[in-house]
Amino acid sequence: MTRLNPCPTLRTDGKFFRLGSERFWLRCVSYGPFPPDCHLSHHEEFEKIRSANFNSIRVFSLPDQELLDAAHHAGLFVFAGLDWRHYEDFISQPTLLSSAIIRLSEWLRIQANHPALAGVYIGNEIPSDLTRWMGPDKVRRSLEELIGIGRGIAPHLLFAYANYPSTEYLELDNADFTAFNIYLETPDAFVSYLRRLQNIAGDRPLVISEFGLDSLRNSTEAQAQILAWGMRHAHEEETAGITVYAWSDLWHNAGMDVTDWSFGITDRQGKIKPAWAACRDFSPPASSNNHTYSIIVCTRNGGSRMGACLSAIDALAGGPYETIVVDDGSTDDTAEWVASKFPHVRLFSIPPSGLSAARNYGAATASGEIFVYTDDDCMPDYEWITRLDRAFENPEIAAVGGPNLPPNASSIQEAIVSAAPGAPSHVLLDDTHAEHLPGCNIAVRRDAFEKIGGFNPAFHTAGDDVDFCWRLRDAGFELGFAPGAFVWHHRRASIRAFLKQQIGYGLAERILLKIHANRFTKKGDLRWDGFVYAGGAIRVDHDSLIYHGPMGQAGYQSICNRMLPIRGLDVRFQNFFTHLLLKVVSILQPQIRSWYRNRKICLPKNPIVIPNFPEEFSEFNLPLPPKINRDHTLKHLLSNHWQAAGDCDAWDLEKNGIRLLLATQKLDFQHHNLLIRIWGKPQPVMNELIRFLNQP
Repeated sequence: MTRLNPCPTLRTDGKFFRLGSERFWLRCVSYGPFPPDCHLSHHEEFEKIRSANFNSIRVFSLPDQELLDAAHHAGLFVFAGLDWRHYEDFISQPTLLSSAIIRLSEWLRIQANHPALAGVYIGNEIPSDLTRWMGPDKVRRSLEELIGIGRGIAPHLLFAYANYPSTEYLELDNADFTAFNIYLETPDAFVSYLRRLQNIAGDRPLVISEFGLDSLRNSTEAQAQILAWGMRHAHEEETAGITVYAWSDLWHNAGMDVTDWSFGITDRQGKIKPAWAACRDFSPPASSNNHTYSIIVCTRNGGSRMGACLSAIDALAGGPYETIVVDDGSTDDTAEWVASKFPHVRLFSIPPSGLSAARNYGAATASGEIFVYTDDDCMPDYEWITRLDRAFENPEIAAVGGPNLPPNASSIQEAIVSAAPGAPSHVLLDDTHAEHLPGCNIAVRRDAFEKIGGFNPAFHTAGDDVDFCWRLRDAGFELGFAPGAFVWHHRRASIRAFLKQQIGYGLAERILLKIHANRFTKKGDLRWDGFVYAGGAIRVDHDSLIYHGPMGQAGYQSICNRMLPIRGLDVRFQNFFTHLLLKVVSILQPQIRSWYRNRKICLPKNPIVIPNFPEEFSEFNLPLPPKINRDHTLKHLLSNHWQAAGDCDAWDLEKNGIRLLLATQKLDFQHHNLLIRIWGKPQPVMNELIRFLNQP
């Protein structure tokens, strides 16, 4: 019998977390596992953790009642870890996954409603060679199955997988947040990778699930310095939180005490290191803006939508800013309603002139240094302006925008529209520079706006933002992207309205085709220089191309998809009928848009060509002797005339028409197996491997 949770639970809030009505930045530290003869008092340790200003802990197992109670008493949230045998081939041994499912289910039925429990990591750093061996898509789906079962039992908890750069592609579709273990020792490399991960995460929060430095090989002072700038940059780069690795130098893994490193911010005797104070003293800077802003909302018959939009703008942090509403020829009582409910808003009513003309009118009346545009069906996050302002600290940036996220759907049709392709999306040239920013979330400097003459009045309902961004870039201006500066953007409430919207987009693209013919293909399709980000986390699929590096040894293994993933269907509405309906809408959407753009049907694009290899293979495994690993084996084979495969091939080595893939399966801390897959005649290869592994 589980007890009810009377405390507010941690929730996702766009790109961040929320606790009750307040934003919650995760300041977490990993705790354990400790040697079995180490009798630490959870109560004493948690008080020390709390005094260092941490608000949560991460444990690498499913904790017992005693630990959870002690954490709750200290005011700490707990992120549990499902410890299971994911260092073995759980695809060919499905009982390993089944055992993990049973273990997770049984534990959740007992502890899911404990007030200290915030979430569960269902795995941690499945080795890249083993992931490649099992098949990345199969591994992803297995982990998603674990989350699906966990969420079915405990829908109020947060679920994630702790990933790492060597399996960057292994993001899960149904995780609540993206989590990465990162060990980078220079600020520039750290910041650069966080910006990359923000785009890999898509719409959801990014959490650094491990970050630290070994004070044994470095120094306690260096450890303190790296944690100080790590926490600062993690906050500045709009992550949802950071996990310091680790609380103590005491550590126990796979049946053995680990004594050859010291990642803890307390030593083995429990004494604090300088890093403890560095973590305690970190304080996020207060919100402040360095520019003046004019927020411009254009509307036509938007009275029913304006209340939520303007209320969200009124609640924005920072300042100064003014709010301007341009009523573009409404036939309802929009103007009267805004004037009575929001008298402080600068309201202008103009004859029906179209969206671009209305946006230009708003700019002409604005007093701010920067014009910020959103739509009447949007609700900006309360830190929206502050995060845009931070991006404008770069004087080279003329315009900045962020994501537009769909709020939780209230009906099946809303859920399908939110997951369908064709929603307004940003287009990125790299991790920080944009080619296109949707008009529902774009800010532009006054001088850049005036230099290009504002928006083109030829666009009445759509397409204006695309034309505007292209002309900014043609004039030599740079567009920036701020992943945390998001707005909640209500999609169309029905499938019919959504498809009608796609007709409007197609007609707008017909105008774009006439003005910017060089940005379209000969077939009349839009040709972006960058990638369209549609909200889904960038993850492996059956037709993905993964750059593993030669012999699968790249430290950072990236992915190339034919199309970037879109948002998944809301789990509350998932069934056979909704998936079928979403498929139909996803097929219709590009056809409708293409037809109204250039009277052509949109044909499927050619898929990425994945390297081919024979389907028939043989598999073996051999015990690895002490001090011999996969790397040693690869080096030996290379010295015997084997050739390394390419960056994205599905095998490691080839020789005389035989292809070979190797992976390591960890049985425990001391015992490992070498997994061997051979395309071609296996006997000569096995003889060579056995001779090498059995040599003195």
